[in-house]
Amino acid sequence: MDLVGKIKILNGTQVLGDNGFRKREVVITTDEKYPQHLLIEFTQDKCELLNNYAVGQDVKISINLRGREWINPEGVAKYFNSFQGWRIELLNTQETMSNPVPQTEPASFIDDDPDNDLPF
Repeated sequence: MDLVGKIKILNGTQVLGDNGFRKREVVITTDEKYPQHLLIEFTQDKCELLNNYAVGQDVKISINLRGREWINPEGVAKYFNSFQGWRIELLNTQETMSNPVPQTEPASFIDDDPDNDLPF
């Protein structure tokens, strides 16, 4: 799934716990009638994907939806959801900052070859 918006907040990398788990958060604001402010987490080696971005840039972020269950001390189940980013690209230059996708020329259906004798 992809989310498109303008970077509103770009946080630094946090190191959590004793095992060195790394997390970096970005907030984007969507461009729609009722704009949404969406928090997206990048974890571990994906934190570096945000290094070349700045507040105010228009981006497209590929995400996975994550959900988890937690049972509180009273035995009641609580549920948490998050957006986990795995790719980001700048929209105004179509420059992909990770996992580049090669750009190809659009197929032309007009054949200017006079030796082509196909009827279509």
